[in-house]
Amino acid sequence: MDKIININNVIKDYGQGDVIVHALRGITLSLECGEFTSMAGPSGSGKSTLLNIIGGLDKPTTGSVEVDGRDVVSMSMAQLSHLRRNRIGFIFQNYSLIPVLTAYENAEYILVLQGVSAKKRNERIMDILKEVGLDGMENRFPRELSGGQQQRVAIARAIAPEPALVLADEPTANVDSKTGGALMDLMRKLNEEKGITFLLSTHEKIVMERARRLFVLKDGLIEFDGSPKEGINIA
Repeated sequence: MDKIININNVIKDYGQGDVIVHALRGITLSLECGEFTSMAGPSGSGKSTLLNIIGGLDKPTTGSVEVDGRDVVSMSMAQLSHLRRNRIGFIFQNYSLIPVLTAYENAEYILVLQGVSAKKRNERIMDILKEVGLDGMENRFPRELSGGQQQRVAIARAIAPEPALVLADEPTANVDSKTGGALMDLMRKLNEEKGITFLLSTHEKIVMERARRLFVLKDGLIEFDGSPKEGINIA
């Protein structure tokens, strides 16, 4: 299979002089198209840094990063914006919904930026909202939705552009375990039916258990990469 992510010896340092934080110390990793992978590790292990580098929100100090066959390290800001808009979906821990937009408008936002026609936007967004369990809630604002419902809007927004890759940072952190399990089942279903590659950063076993692959970061290095059943106790 083709590789959607290909990372070679990525190092990321923050700071300068005598005060340098070694966030990533030499990460080599690849994900094939269609994988459903979780990334675990304690706070400060480098998970968010690695997600940001993969998503083109940050650049490594050294090393190579290819996403969807493109070298993201050498890309201009305009090229990175195009890649994120068309090929990468993001699900943030704090949802990052626009409070003055309805669930429908939040979900369609990137399609508007892509120039998709109003008719096609309406068809796609209404189908997706139904798929994520928000049928009939399209006109509600984020403040009128529960945490789990807001996260479903965030998932709908991430998959609406039909990306090749979805990056999720602690997608179940702000919901109860039942809702978290339902969200994971939903993302796994989208992975299986639409072939979207998911990479999910997490502290929670409920996410690790539902992944097909787990890798564990510790002190900026990959400590484990393999079956969730084997690695869950390491995480």
